[in-house]
Amino acid sequence: MRTLGLFALVAVLILGTGFLQSWNSALIILNMGLVSAIMALGVNLQWGLAGLFNVGVMGFVALGGLAVVLTSVAPVPEAWAAGGTRIMGALVLGFVTIAACVLAWKRLPRGRRGWAVAVLSIGGFFLYRAVLDPGVEAVEAVNPAATGFLGGLGLPVVLAWPVGGLLAAGVAWVIGKTALGLRSDYLAIATLGIAEIIIAVMKNEDWMARGVKNVIGLPRPLPYEIDLQNDPGFVDRAAGLGLDPTTASTLYVKLGYSLMFTAVLVIVLVLAQLALNSPWGRMMRAIRDNEEAAEAMGKDVTARHLQIFILGSVLCGMAGAMMTTLDGQLTPSSYQPLRYTFLIWVMVIVGGSGNNLGAVLGGFLIWFLWVQVEPIGQWLMNAVTSGMAESSWLKAHLLDSVQHMRLLTMGVILLLVLRFAPRGLLPER
Repeated sequence: MRTLGLFALVAVLILGTGFLQSWNSALIILNMGLVSAIMALGVNLQWGLAGLFNVGVMGFVALGGLAVVLTSVAPVPEAWAAGGTRIMGALVLGFVTIAACVLAWKRLPRGRRGWAVAVLSIGGFFLYRAVLDPGVEAVEAVNPAATGFLGGLGLPVVLAWPVGGLLAAGVAWVIGKTALGLRSDYLAIATLGIAEIIIAVMKNEDWMARGVKNVIGLPRPLPYEIDLQNDPGFVDRAAGLGLDPTTASTLYVKLGYSLMFTAVLVIVLVLAQLALNSPWGRMMRAIRDNEEAAEAMGKDVTARHLQIFILGSVLCGMAGAMMTTLDGQLTPSSYQPLRYTFLIWVMVIVGGSGNNLGAVLGGFLIWFLWVQVEPIGQWLMNAVTSGMAESSWLKAHLLDSVQHMRLLTMGVILLLVLRFAPRGLLPER
């Protein structure tokens, strides 16, 4: 009853937004709530099921956004002709250098492997840059105002969602192989640092996704609103419902995204529940609660941590690809730790760590508050200061402070939940 009541409350809040504000706003909150719930499920797998402290969620979400560009954008033939082959050759050379260093470290005796790795890495780096830099300059010089990058594969954009998960899985494997054997605080430092590196690469490597110039007009799985408005059949159906074509086309597209995202969330939630209640899930909780006892029972703790770290990162990467598809553009500068790491953690903590339904609830509830707190704060401050003189410094200060209501509210909510419901609104059973 508690679970049903809390989800009913979230439904009432979203429906109330539709009745009191607009259905466009309600569907925007619903769509981003669905995406946020998938992100929260990924973090809940890592933390709630295995106790892994990942504060690099932003990096995995950004990789999902990058996957949309690399998968769905049409290739730029001029850029490929100018320097695409050199860039691909340089990337292959970089991977070969890394593989050679790993092989040398494993195969050579202890006294020689350090020098061999140093020589291979330094020599490979200079050779890599010698091949890469001319290709990058040539590609970025091709119509930099409109393109200046290689483009993607030109595939349907929905395929970018699993590709985003695969990109995130690859990076999670690299992080896990290097940091999962360390203490949890070192894992947090590693994930945070690599997330910042990912964002820095996306901002500065224009040949890959235009950097801070952004990629706009990304392909979408649903028709454009203007095309619907020019369709006589759609216009007639909208008129039959008493809607003007502009409003009807916007609602149609947003509702289409809602159905697609809901299908993904339901599939992910069912799989997460099956995993949670399986022998594998019970083993993961046993490892979380007492690693030493699990190791004494013959469990490979590091390998199991790597498994679930990759699975959680896959969900974050998929959600990042879905969010970029919804936005229709990739903006690397918009990826901030406050929005894509801290807020997701608040969703998991408030909803209930270790409970998949709690993570979904937290995703919807916290995102609703994140969106609505500022307009509610504006209304509240206007009401509080309505009797003050227009020249009052206090009135000006209170009205200017509305923009900070989001951060204040999130902090207050987190403190209240940790004080009165430390296991979340829907605790783990």
